[in-house]
Amino acid sequence: MSIIVSAIGQGLIWGVIGLGLFLTFRILDFPDMTVEGTFPLGGCGVCRCRFSRGISHFSYPVSFWRRYFSGLATGLLYTKGKIPILLAGILVMTATYSINLRIMGRANLSLYGKHTLFNGQFLNSLPPYFNSVVLGLIIIAIITAIIIYFLQTNLGQAFIATGDNPTMAKSLGISTDNMQIMGVGVSNGLIALGGALVAQNNGFADVNMGIGVIVVALASIIIGEVVFGELTMNQRLIATTSGVSFIVS
Repeated sequence: MSIIVSAIGQGLIWGVIGLGLFLTFRILDFPDMTVEGTFPLGGCGVCRCRFSRGISHFSYPVSFWRRYFSGLATGLLYTKGKIPILLAGILVMTATYSINLRIMGRANLSLYGKHTLFNGQFLNSLPPYFNSVVLGLIIIAIITAIIIYFLQTNLGQAFIATGDNPTMAKSLGISTDNMQIMGVGVSNGLIALGGALVAQNNGFADVNMGIGVIVVALASIIIGEVVFGELTMNQRLIATTSGVSFIVS
């Protein structure tokens, strides 16, 4: 039973990565390889802060915007530098490897005995392994609600139109370059947030923890859509989270 609960908790936490990649892969049709660099970047950053001096929970939004600039770099290389999508992502992904080593000062870092988001007073009072389930549900619900609200705004509709038909979007006066830069940036910010959560739940961060992340996230999107069939945009977000939970479990 404990294995099942732990697997469900891990799946919910990894759902944040699936939602991040959904924005670029499904909506923007942007195969972003940067995620394999920003995922460990989030984990390495939070582990270093916890290990050295400790950080407040309010620093997570700040951390999100810092990791946003990794995606911003990829978007600028593609839109302004006219570098192919895959190559732009690989360049930034490779650069973040050195950044991760610089942040931690070593290849991996343990959080054993350190205070994390998963061992607060309320979560410690729950049965074993239920802390990740409860926290994962709360975080997924908040992020999904924010994305759904955003996609219903004028900016969100312009974002969707850019992915559906860039030529038509340009004819309507939408800056497709700005939409792509914004989308890739927000996506990588969410993925880095997911990396920070996974690292705290696992109790360590490693510079190689991002290998294969894009495969897990893409598989979750595909499995979620296949299992649930024809869905609306909002329902696809929930299906993506379910797909991640299935794969990780």
